[in-house]
Amino acid sequence: MIKNMIIVCFLCVAFAVSPVSAQQNEVVNPSFENNVFDSLSEWGDITWSGNVEMAIVPSGRTGKYCAMIASETGGDASWSQRVTVLHEGRYRLSGWIKTQNVEVMDGRGVALNIHGVAARTPALSGTNNWTRLECEFDTNGVTSMQVNCVFGGWGQARGRVWFDDIRLEVVEVYQPESKVITSTVKVLPDVGNSPVSDYIYGQAIEHKGNCIYGGIWAEMLNDRKFYYSVPARGPVWRTTGEGARVLIDSPWTVIGDASRVSMSKEDPYSGQHSLKLELSREPLTICQNELGLVNGKYYSGYIILSANKANAKIDISLKWSERNKVTVPIKRLANGYKKYPFEFHVKGDSDNGSLQITVSGKGSVVIGAVSLMPQDNIKGFRKDTLELLKKLKSPIYRWPGGNFVSGYDWHDGLGPRDKRATRVNPAWPELETNDVGIHEFIEFCQLVETEPMIVVNSGLGDAWSAAAEVEYANGSADTPMGRLRIENGNTRPFDVKWWGIGNEMYGDWELGHMRLEHYVQKHNWIESMMKKSDPSIKTFAVGNLGGDWTQQMLKDCSDNMNFISEHFFCGSRSDLHIHAMQVPQKIRDVCQKYRDYLIIDNELASKNIHLAFDEWNYWYGPHFYGDQGTRSFMKDALGIASGIQEMYRNSDVCSMANYSSAVNAMGCIKTTKTDAFLAASAWPFILYRSEFGTIPLLVEQNGGNIDVAAALTDDRNILTIGIVNSSWDLYKINLDLSNFSTFGKAECFEIKNENPLAYNQAGHKPAIRARKTAPVETNNTINVSPVSITIVRVGVSHGY
Repeated sequence: MIKNMIIVCFLCVAFAVSPVSAQQNEVVNPSFENNVFDSLSEWGDITWSGNVEMAIVPSGRTGKYCAMIASETGGDASWSQRVTVLHEGRYRLSGWIKTQNVEVMDGRGVALNIHGVAARTPALSGTNNWTRLECEFDTNGVTSMQVNCVFGGWGQARGRVWFDDIRLEVVEVYQPESKVITSTVKVLPDVGNSPVSDYIYGQAIEHKGNCIYGGIWAEMLNDRKFYYSVPARGPVWRTTGEGARVLIDSPWTVIGDASRVSMSKEDPYSGQHSLKLELSREPLTICQNELGLVNGKYYSGYIILSANKANAKIDISLKWSERNKVTVPIKRLANGYKKYPFEFHVKGDSDNGSLQITVSGKGSVVIGAVSLMPQDNIKGFRKDTLELLKKLKSPIYRWPGGNFVSGYDWHDGLGPRDKRATRVNPAWPELETNDVGIHEFIEFCQLVETEPMIVVNSGLGDAWSAAAEVEYANGSADTPMGRLRIENGNTRPFDVKWWGIGNEMYGDWELGHMRLEHYVQKHNWIESMMKKSDPSIKTFAVGNLGGDWTQQMLKDCSDNMNFISEHFFCGSRSDLHIHAMQVPQKIRDVCQKYRDYLIIDNELASKNIHLAFDEWNYWYGPHFYGDQGTRSFMKDALGIASGIQEMYRNSDVCSMANYSSAVNAMGCIKTTKTDAFLAASAWPFILYRSEFGTIPLLVEQNGGNIDVAAALTDDRNILTIGIVNSSWDLYKINLDLSNFSTFGKAECFEIKNENPLAYNQAGHKPAIRARKTAPVETNNTINVSPVSITIVRVGVSHGY
């Protein structure tokens, strides 16, 4: 265990207000350019009373769109969005409003306000051209609030109003009394624990939100195999309780006579039906909108269709503006299903591009599947996302879930992608196209140079299916499943070493949840069958320390596991230090409880079963990046860094962790339709993986709000010191390295931003990133900035 002793003395420098240099808008989609059918919209429509019309309309003050509310008889409504704010700060809410014949009935008129907080702009009525309104307010301890574009306002109004360019920006950060703290940190030569496993830097990906589809996978079309009937029978999207918009009906629209469109169950290409189009001289078009397109980029795809006895003319178009599109004719139509490729060169940017399939002629055609990807995709994966994932240098990825796995049949992901049937995702509110199965996951791991960890279904699944999956992945050509893998294109075994058995089976939210005394039997059955397929694999059992679950699993299943897994997610806390320290505290508590089990049970201790935190993260706030696609802030990065350091301090029992999830959801990397970027939480992984050592050392410290850890590199030639400062204080640290023979100046690396709610976003210079700072003499004081993560590296003589 790490000793904690810092020698601290205080020099107080009080200040209450910190000016903010960068005006960061906390409102997502402030000018409504991502319209109501887009999962990134984030705006929700609320009708408080009366009858209103609400829409996103193409008459914006800036850009193309703006939000509109109208009522002839009277209504009270708002366009609303929930945002995260600093618990002590001053903010400015502003926006532009245009009104037409607004008559106030018993309300206040048209305005902007913060729901539940005494913050609202002046109100407008009558007819006004675009007018800017604003107000300022203090948050007074509130960390989450709802921005409203109000029509009526605590009563009703009549008329019409448009809203655009809504902004919520911090004006001042009210900090607690700040101090300059002088401290001494002494690094001891004693190795504190076992060498740290690289696997603590693992990541997880799951079929949920925009993690795989819309994040890692390059396919641009939703419902490309026509699971839903065309055209849509109702609303295409709905808003979940967490604020994300999810697809619940067909995204394909029809231009022309919709009665000529039907779903044919006769010889469907994939699933239960395919799309049938009756032909005539009048053109008929099906199209999918809301596509993100980049000027100058090439896009390629294909359509699989059958034109039996048809005299058809078929054009495929990609449109990026009202007047600009490129069209490719489909020629030499054949009987039976055939794949017809196409390619487009786009000459304009668009967030509302459209793929259009136009048919005319005689007879009918049946469309089985359509695909469209950026041409720079790498074996079906997004190039920009893969490049960022490589920067994480994660040694292992956990897949396919997560809650998803408890209802997943891995056989659905085998065979030609276009023939794989689309299902409803068993755990999350979305479709599962099965475009990414076990073959694609293995290919993904090869592309990002990582190891695969596959979780089998112990919920609705059984031992036979799990054992067959192991044999499929690792079996030779002499085995039935090994031969099937070869038939599906992989002659060499995947050699998957790491296998999770189930996910959170202790929870009643999990498909297949059962009583503990029954599950221990199921776990043992599944694990023993899996090891008959390959005795060399390493397995992970579902754990849940804090109740009877883990204790019983260890008692009854310890001969059928190599790891016991633990999951935890932390919410938001208003106090910065408390927020950051949630993560290391969770890790510390679980590790100590597990040690207590080992002390009591000597036989268990001899089996060398280690802990794996195979899901861990923060999880709170609005979903900006699809379902569960939360933002990552600077204050989260502090907690992630301290979590990594805590795993170093507990490397005797913890040897693997998988941050959940790698992309979108709560992940390190966020994507839009056309861009990808590193979120705040990515940078601790990048910095510690690249610059921190692997052999933990003891550190003496006492008091203060900094978290310090130290480690030697593998070759013992470099001493590394990590410092997480989750306070507003400036630390002046005297490093006591008297136990080492050091030489040269120390390298320093830093992640910092004095705004704990700073975050990175697409198209902007990163607010949070790691940077190398000026070298320092270790016999001088090292300054550690408020709200920062610092790593110091200094050369030492081998053997100290």
